[in-house]
Amino acid sequence: MREIVAFSLITFCLAILPAAAQAPPATSKSPVTDIYHGESVVEDYRWLEDADSPAVEQWTAAQKQYARQTLDNLPHADAIRKQVTEILSAKTVSYSSVTYRQGRFFAVKQQPPKQQPFIVLIDALDALDAARTVVDPNELDPSGSTSIDWYKVSPDGKLIAVSLSAGGSETGDLHVFDVASGKQVEAKIAGVNSGTAGGSLAWWPDSDGFFYTRHFKVDPQDPQNHSVYQQVYRHRLGTSIEDDRYELGKGFPQIAEIQLTVDNPTGRLLATVQKGDGGNFAHYLREPDGNWRSFSVFGDGVKQAVFGHQDDLWVVTLRDAPRGRIVRVPIATLDVQAAATVIAQSEDTIVTGGVPFWGQTTVLPTADRLYVVYQLGGPSELRCFNYDGQALPAPRQLEVSAIHQLLATGEHSILFGNASFTQPNTYYRYDAATDQTTATALGTTSPTRLDDVRVLRRFATSKDGTQIPMNIMLPAGVEPDGNTPCVVYGYGGYGINLEPSFKPLNRILMDRKVIYVVTNLRGGNEYGEQWHLRGNLLNKQNVFDDFAACVQNMTELGYTRPAKTAIMGGSNGGLLMGATLTQHPAIAKAVVSLVGIYDMLRVELSPNGAFNVPEFGSVKDPQQFAALRAYSPYHNVVDGVPYPAVLFITGENDPRVDPMQSRKMTARLQAATSSDEPILLRTSANAGHGRGNSLSHQIEQAVDTYAFLFDELGVR
Repeated sequence: MREIVAFSLITFCLAILPAAAQAPPATSKSPVTDIYHGESVVEDYRWLEDADSPAVEQWTAAQKQYARQTLDNLPHADAIRKQVTEILSAKTVSYSSVTYRQGRFFAVKQQPPKQQPFIVLIDALDALDAARTVVDPNELDPSGSTSIDWYKVSPDGKLIAVSLSAGGSETGDLHVFDVASGKQVEAKIAGVNSGTAGGSLAWWPDSDGFFYTRHFKVDPQDPQNHSVYQQVYRHRLGTSIEDDRYELGKGFPQIAEIQLTVDNPTGRLLATVQKGDGGNFAHYLREPDGNWRSFSVFGDGVKQAVFGHQDDLWVVTLRDAPRGRIVRVPIATLDVQAAATVIAQSEDTIVTGGVPFWGQTTVLPTADRLYVVYQLGGPSELRCFNYDGQALPAPRQLEVSAIHQLLATGEHSILFGNASFTQPNTYYRYDAATDQTTATALGTTSPTRLDDVRVLRRFATSKDGTQIPMNIMLPAGVEPDGNTPCVVYGYGGYGINLEPSFKPLNRILMDRKVIYVVTNLRGGNEYGEQWHLRGNLLNKQNVFDDFAACVQNMTELGYTRPAKTAIMGGSNGGLLMGATLTQHPAIAKAVVSLVGIYDMLRVELSPNGAFNVPEFGSVKDPQQFAALRAYSPYHNVVDGVPYPAVLFITGENDPRVDPMQSRKMTARLQAATSSDEPILLRTSANAGHGRGNSLSHQIEQAVDTYAFLFDELGVR
């Protein structure tokens, strides 16, 4: 790519708008021309990319004022605020990210009115009232802006390593605390976590130190290097960080994302390396003597590996099995290709999408059996096998539900989380010896109930004939009348599955007889890696066609019509919103697009952008450029088209999607639309991509979102 820039001075003046003004602030144009493979592409708002520019700061302030003038004067906002606050501030409890150590449980606990979740120690699952706080970000930072990225407990259960970030930035620093006293016992290690690459840590079996990931900064002044070049180091407690020894990562792609797991008591270390978001995996094993061995490379089909109990690895591979099969690999040979298949491919898909990056497992070996999570086109299901691959009785589970976590609590017992669209996540204990599944007190309590909601599973026919799953949440008493307000949500990317999950705020929709639809689009992992590949790179248009088919299907089913329809999505789902509103401007009355990507020709140039190339492609490749140019929302806005109402939401600390994406798309739509519908940009100063945002921020954002949607859909 060669860039030709037509420089001009930006003369940018904004008058203070009166409170009653309805027109958005004016945005000056400064045309820039880029040449891609001989094609000229002109844009007017390149100057909005510079967040530090005084002109951009003034523009953002004016947009904030305009958005607030609109949102603060919407009818029924007070009633919405009351209900949102009652739900999110209720003194209910939720537990997640459970760890089992030495007969005790650690968990992340969320309990309003605290702004952030905190870590607790639980001696017994039937005695949660006696749980003790171990690490509380709310105490470390009373402002409520510091959050937990992840934590790892030492094998002896006496120490806990925690990555903490500020302001939703996900730029985590590592802290080690004593479990008994709650005091920090090691010097902070900066920069162990970043928004996309994440971070990881694995304790040594003797609890005297750990392996961890950090970013090798080629040039500390270059923001491009702050979240790339992730490598593995080892740290011994009580020693200087400068003495930490490099272990692995030199020569990896700059967008490598590394997750670490250790086998106790052998001390073997497994490094799972993903080549960017949605990319392929490679795997490395470290022996206790420090020798690293590679046993899978990018593109060979190995998606996940976990330690077994007999000097072996259980490996999920897609080789000759696009829905996944499981092989047992002796560590002595580490030969995946020669390993015999234990669990053959079935009609359903073994869950792999995104799992290693999140540090979770969907394949869990115990002393004599193997637990495997399968994907059923959206919902997931836990199944059980013996070591010969024969099916065994499985734990009892909710219908049309999802498995949210899986961990061993003994030789013959496990703990797993299970939730549905209408039932909050609860952790269940399964005893294989007695085949008994028992609900524990650990889970999520909710101030709202959704058991009066009907959930229908339907399929829309996409443009190429593919059947696309839809999960339709119908409020009590709602029948097809062609006039019911409806909100349709979508994502469709990175091999991530949209599973059933319980959202307390859905009560607000149900109380007002608003239908809510969750779509399972291509690009996700609902039907395995082939489903993902049919919705990424040159096939990305399939995702937009799938979503449009789902939205239109709600009208065809007789539930609603475009004037009563809103669409919503975030991040990759924000790209989906941008593509949908530019390709089908009349498909919906309103759009809520959170932290989205809209300029597909510039996304890879942002500090975090390279991680997206495996999913979207690069403008450096002629074919991929043509595909990106064809659907890039920013470049496909057309002057004079009556676009729907749009609420763009972004956070200034977003480490994953540069906020300039929302600024540029807002400016382009405001200048182009011929309708009187508002195009609003809601920018939060102390927020990021979503993770780590404070409770108060979540409340304010929810109020604005529902007030905007209900006003546009005529909901009272």
